[in-house]
Amino acid sequence: MSIPVILGKVRDGISLSNEEFNEVTVGLVDGSVSDAQAAAFAMAVFLNGLNEEGRVALTLAMRDSGRIQAWDLPGPVVDKHSTGGIGDNVSLILAPMLVACGAYVPMVSGRGLGHTGGTLDKLEAIPGYRTQVAGDAFRKVVREVGCAIVGAGEDIAPADKRLYAIRDLTGTVESVDLITSSILSKKLAAGLEALVLDVKVGSGSFMHDIEDARKLARALVSVAKGAGCPTTAIVTDMNQSLSSAAGNGMEVATALKILRNEPGEERLLEVTLSLGANLLVESDLAPDRSAAFQLLNQALVSGKAAEVFGRMVFSLGGPPDFLERSGEYLPKASKIVEFSASQSGYLQSVDARMLGQVIIELGGGRTHAHDVLDLSVGLDQAIQIGDQVNRGEPILRIHASREGDIERAQNLLSKTFEISENPIELKPVILETITPDL
Repeated sequence: MSIPVILGKVRDGISLSNEEFNEVTVGLVDGSVSDAQAAAFAMAVFLNGLNEEGRVALTLAMRDSGRIQAWDLPGPVVDKHSTGGIGDNVSLILAPMLVACGAYVPMVSGRGLGHTGGTLDKLEAIPGYRTQVAGDAFRKVVREVGCAIVGAGEDIAPADKRLYAIRDLTGTVESVDLITSSILSKKLAAGLEALVLDVKVGSGSFMHDIEDARKLARALVSVAKGAGCPTTAIVTDMNQSLSSAAGNGMEVATALKILRNEPGEERLLEVTLSLGANLLVESDLAPDRSAAFQLLNQALVSGKAAEVFGRMVFSLGGPPDFLERSGEYLPKASKIVEFSASQSGYLQSVDARMLGQVIIELGGGRTHAHDVLDLSVGLDQAIQIGDQVNRGEPILRIHASREGDIERAQNLLSKTFEISENPIELKPVILETITPDL
């Protein structure tokens, strides 16, 4: 069947067959589908949507457009995905914790674009760490260490790469159908046996409405189930930074704090443990969530998770003693300035997206795909919503490399926080759990 006929069917809301979805994805890869046709496909899906079978078929067709990993390992192959937020460095913590519990984690991650940070950018704050490795090297690290966090190779779901670039130019990024197939095609290409998803909602996420987040979480879980991968999603609050630090190098330091079982970072740890517990149960490494929490906590207390992280760093080109001397290796900004409260009271709200914009202004985030980042800058020691603060006391610290950046950051931060005279009723960080049965 010709591509124009397929496009006409999508335009008219007529379901496509598996073969027709495959024809589209093959054309996206070999160029027989033009940019105009790809844009028409994306817009038709955006406007008309796909049914459940269509979402599964498109996801599998995009997965099958490139190489699919096959593993022969003595433990389950699992992974997680987050829809992105501020101060979200869960991947750096969770992957080694899961390995310590008997899982293997071939984690394919991305870079930050816009107000949210990218896992690969954070890891590149570690001197020598290679985020792009050949397939054989990637498999070797996963086999020997248990986890590897790297970028997607050119042969992983190449149809998605083409379609995503088109979506970014045509105002169709927000389509739940296209988001679902984009996320899952890459994850399923990793040969996973179980997956967990962190769908964020709030001022610091791409979704501000709980119903939209719930809809996406359910679509992801349902399509993953239809593709044969057991999956659970949690919907989490992103109305403030997930951790007390936001910025590439500082988020690595925060991850190490948890891996060393040091106190603090309760919200970050809660999300990490919840995701990990769901995965351990899904992959039969724990009989229930209670047992899973015990295994995950033991991975921290024993030091095994930290050891795994150190081995992963070394195997991917980082220093052999990074775990012991991380403070000497991680980049440090030349200027540190406190940002103080303008009045006394309780922190009522945070414009978390503005925090991400501050990091961009400091040079730690990108507005274009090829921007070079300053991995030393960011924000840390941030207080949380509900905390009491006196006028003149710090709400957070700004880490900058240039004097002019500090002034711009302070101007943005002055519009970021709302302080109330009265105590605040706190919201949980984990709002909902979505399983295949819901």
